[in-house]
Amino acid sequence: MVDRTSGGNARMIAVDNPIPCRACPLQDCAGLRPLEPRQLDYMQGFKQGEVRVERLETVVRQGETRRRLYTVLEGVLMRYRELDDGRRQIVNFMFAGDLIGLQGAFEEPSSHSVAALLPARLCLFEQSEFSALIGRHPGLGYDLTWLAAKEETALEEHMVAVGRRSAKERITYLAVWLLDRALGVGMADADNRLALPLNQTQIADMLGLSLVHTNRKIKALAREGLVEWNPGEISVPDLDAASDYARYDRKSGQRRPFI
Repeated sequence: MVDRTSGGNARMIAVDNPIPCRACPLQDCAGLRPLEPRQLDYMQGFKQGEVRVERLETVVRQGETRRRLYTVLEGVLMRYRELDDGRRQIVNFMFAGDLIGLQGAFEEPSSHSVAALLPARLCLFEQSEFSALIGRHPGLGYDLTWLAAKEETALEEHMVAVGRRSAKERITYLAVWLLDRALGVGMADADNRLALPLNQTQIADMLGLSLVHTNRKIKALAREGLVEWNPGEISVPDLDAASDYARYDRKSGQRRPFI
């Protein structure tokens, strides 16, 4: 079965045996706040199923009206905006527990696209049912508001990086931010290594740098031992030192809600 409700050529394969909410793997993520048993029971009926998305497949397409929202169960996705001439600005990255489709006004064409950087598994929800969720479970409604506010905070930090940090500081900040998100959901190892196929073009598209400048600064950071961007892997030997260099407050230990 192929779900094409996000429009275009998006290919999302329905999962035949969805994970029961009581057995949700997100409940055990160190960086996520577990749902209460009664909330899990409600979400079991609220959830419409699960879909799989292969690497580089599109979940949300810019300019098309979306009718569904998704929670990331596994994988990493990127949110980006394209100009008419093909230039792209990557806006954010989404990890396990993040809600896709919350950004922007409902019932309006999407201002951005979301595509998978890693093969992803997503919980599926009907957008029209969220008013009932908020009415029946105000705590979950508050969590939705929190997630939207946290998205704004992340965008502020990304804007500061593009507008005020030097090129080396931007690249270091992005590496630390990605490692922090990955550590919270068990994707990074104890040596602060994250397996993520993020290439230099995508780094440049996120940070507003030229490809040549990005390549030069990545090499400089590796020589200094701050950040290593290898093919398919990010490594930050000392997160605290890298955070200080990028002037970035990690806020580690904060647990995020999820739906």
